[in-house]
Amino acid sequence: MSATLRIGIVGCGNISDNHFQAYAALPNVEVVAVCDIDPERARVFADARGIPHAVSSVAELAALGVDALSVCTPHPTHEAVVREAAACGIHILCEKPIAADSAAAARMVEAAHANDVTLGIVFQKRFWEGARKIRAAIDEGRLGTPMLGHCRVLLHRGRDYYDAAAWRGTWAADGGGVLMTQAIHYIDLLQWFMGEPVEVSAKAGTFVYGDAIEVEDTAAALITFASGAIATLSATVAASPNLGTAITVTGTTGATVSLTEYPEGTDAVNDLWAVQGEERAGSLFEHGLSGDIPVEEVNARLMPMHRQQVADFVTAVRTGGSPAVTGEEALASLRIVEAVYESARTGRPVRLAEHSTSRALAHLPATVIV
Repeated sequence: MSATLRIGIVGCGNISDNHFQAYAALPNVEVVAVCDIDPERARVFADARGIPHAVSSVAELAALGVDALSVCTPHPTHEAVVREAAACGIHILCEKPIAADSAAAARMVEAAHANDVTLGIVFQKRFWEGARKIRAAIDEGRLGTPMLGHCRVLLHRGRDYYDAAAWRGTWAADGGGVLMTQAIHYIDLLQWFMGEPVEVSAKAGTFVYGDAIEVEDTAAALITFASGAIATLSATVAASPNLGTAITVTGTTGATVSLTEYPEGTDAVNDLWAVQGEERAGSLFEHGLSGDIPVEEVNARLMPMHRQQVADFVTAVRTGGSPAVTGEEALASLRIVEAVYESARTGRPVRLAEHSTSRALAHLPATVIV
């Protein structure tokens, strides 16, 4: 590997600029090429940022000698890109979710191992200081064992969001709705705090956007963990105004802590910290509501966390260490989402160990609440 790490970016959609800016902020790292199935889109992206090359395939990136790449393509395409890059010996940072189904994700993880390359998955919200404080409090025993959790996702994505890209809101190209595209960030944090998920019972439906999308706009679930702990999940993209997100954890010491993100995209804070001797509380809503926020603004606000995760990935590539979120870790949140879909479809609890990873895309009819 050369002294300067040579980077490629696959996919030139909204989130790709966060990756470019994050790499550009690091010493001895250069984005040398971008790749998109639309050559003109890749050329425009590259020209606007002074990137030397714009290509249309991973093979062309490999021929340019990139050391690592970011995958910023739609969810169901992640597997093909990651497996091809791994076969070329290229290290990979892939946007969430790792894949549209866990069978594909498992093949991606295996490809990375077989070719001895680093595979990191973007869950940049693990880099929130408030999230790390909760993880540290659990590790230090100040909460005891987490026994009760709640994840609340009350976001707004209007019809204009879905109309802006034909693939959004479809099973084939998006892989799911609010759970797969928005809530999976917070499901990742919930299971990071609570432990290994083992059972899910859920309901889901398309209450508001049935004329615009195929997938769910709203879902709720009860999740059981290997420790016996339980947590609830509620998520929608049909809230208006956008009310952000929150995760609350109560442990066996009686302590309760929370992590609240409001407005969406800003740094989440520990607005409730009911740990003995450390008690404090506040409200992010005391100054009123901020209204709905364009997704472009949400993405821009996430830049500091993207920078931290990209820097962590670059360090892992250079040192041979593990990135903050590995492919194996990213499977946990994906399996929860899959189990929610399966439970909502069948009306029965789903044991994750028994759940098939080859689910069909029949999931939830857009106009039917199950």
